[in-house]
Amino acid sequence: MPPSNKQRVSKEPPRVPEKFLEQLREDIVSRRLDHGFQCLDAHREVFEACSPGVKSAAALLGYLAQWVDMGYARPDFIKKILKRFSGLSRDQLPLIEYLQLQMAEGLVAMSEEEFAAAVRRFQNVLALQDEIQDKQMVSIAHFWMGRCLRRQGRYDDSLGYVAKAREMALQLGYLKMVAVMRVLEAWIAFQEGHPDNAARLLGEAESVLMETDDYVTRGNISSAYGRISRRQGNYDQALARFGQAIEEYKKRDPYNRNLARSYVNIAFVKRLLAVQLREKLDMDAARLRRKKSGEPLVQGTPSKIGGRERLSLLRTEAFEHLVQAREIYDRYDDHRGNGNVSITYGYLYLDEGELQRAAEVGATAYRLGEEKKDSVLKSRARILQSTVECQKFEEQIEEGSSGASSTQRAGEFAREAVGSALNTQNRRLIAKAYLALGLALCLDFSGDFETARKCADDADALLNPASHDYVWKELQELRKKLRGVGSINSTLREWSQGIVGRKTFQEVTEEFAAIVIPKVWRREECKVARVAAKLSISPKKVRRILRSQGLLAGSGGSTR
Repeated sequence: MPPSNKQRVSKEPPRVPEKFLEQLREDIVSRRLDHGFQCLDAHREVFEACSPGVKSAAALLGYLAQWVDMGYARPDFIKKILKRFSGLSRDQLPLIEYLQLQMAEGLVAMSEEEFAAAVRRFQNVLALQDEIQDKQMVSIAHFWMGRCLRRQGRYDDSLGYVAKAREMALQLGYLKMVAVMRVLEAWIAFQEGHPDNAARLLGEAESVLMETDDYVTRGNISSAYGRISRRQGNYDQALARFGQAIEEYKKRDPYNRNLARSYVNIAFVKRLLAVQLREKLDMDAARLRRKKSGEPLVQGTPSKIGGRERLSLLRTEAFEHLVQAREIYDRYDDHRGNGNVSITYGYLYLDEGELQRAAEVGATAYRLGEEKKDSVLKSRARILQSTVECQKFEEQIEEGSSGASSTQRAGEFAREAVGSALNTQNRRLIAKAYLALGLALCLDFSGDFETARKCADDADALLNPASHDYVWKELQELRKKLRGVGSINSTLREWSQGIVGRKTFQEVTEEFAAIVIPKVWRREECKVARVAAKLSISPKKVRRILRSQGLLAGSGGSTR
């Protein structure tokens, strides 16, 4: 007796509906995120049943990985389903299903900042790309590989994979996917010092994606424009762009990880604005001090008070943005993100002379980088720590007599920063590390000034000459220090040979005092009275020399 229809149906293996998979694919290609999210929500029971015994289950995981990457759910959602497939080998699965699982596992590794592990998964897929028909998956594998390499600071390597991904998507006619890939190409162009090319690529992508609801990528476009503006020193425009990015990210998820990055970017821009404002206030104060004592000094006082209030507000807002960023990064246990938060805190502390707190957050950032073998974060942290030690030396702050000196620590941290930066292809990061080392080597007369000069030259070669931002200013500061050292060494060498030119003995004495007194002042904890006693000269002369060097403010009788 033949089996009934009911009996035949019950013997068919469970499967993921083909129509469901096709809809997910079409929505990915068209960047119809809201529609895709609704489709996923309507099929939650399919995920609950997703297991090795279900036909096309691995294909579903491959598509689900792409949707998780676009913000549908947290990576833990797909990680939980992947556990049901653990232990399966390539021999136990059809090739396409095996590769779909590799894609899903690579996405989870990428989200957990395990980039080396993610790269291995994507390499497995690309090694077999000629044997599979799903070229959309191959294109995404190239793209995700490029993203991993970009996060490792390997920009040249990343660009090759992203370009290949874009070419494949273009051949398939997936123009909106091409636009998404253009955004990453633009970011790499920006990091490589080509802001005009980056802006052109961003404009091309923006014109395509503005008609979609891919709010995260649209936010990434605004964020990239903000970084370009910041690099060019246009801080107000940078803040506006980061604000636009935040608006886009919030449309998708109030706790989107990229939202935290924008808060850090805004905090850093406000810190730069605060530094800029403080320099202006200090210059205004110096001009007032140079006025004759008979002139009224009240002019400009209201604006100075307003400036101080603005300075305080900028710092307060910067700290508030970092609190917002950390709240989001903690949800993801994001090491790079939390490390960048700590580093930004560090520079804010450094600006206010809170050196111990700056050192502590620098050490925290380095530990986070070490945990993930993150060369970019480790280098940034060591640059901060070296800068802290340089400032300790300038202010003659030593932490006990048994440990290494600030000059030693500054040099050690800077060398480690260079070593970590050279593990990347991030030209700007390498340049910043060289500048940190050069500045550390200039701390006292015993420094290796030839190496410091080479650091300046190497940094100069890596930086974009059209960009005059804060890193360019650090290069100018290093050049200035090297010129000063060269001038002092040359002068002392000439004097030792009896070459004084047309200078009188009194003039030589004054010039020598201008060289020696500031150095002794620093070593004597910036105490005028101690310098006067050590050199057996009047405190009045010490103050006069220090004021001529811009090291002592005011005209009162301070002993500092």
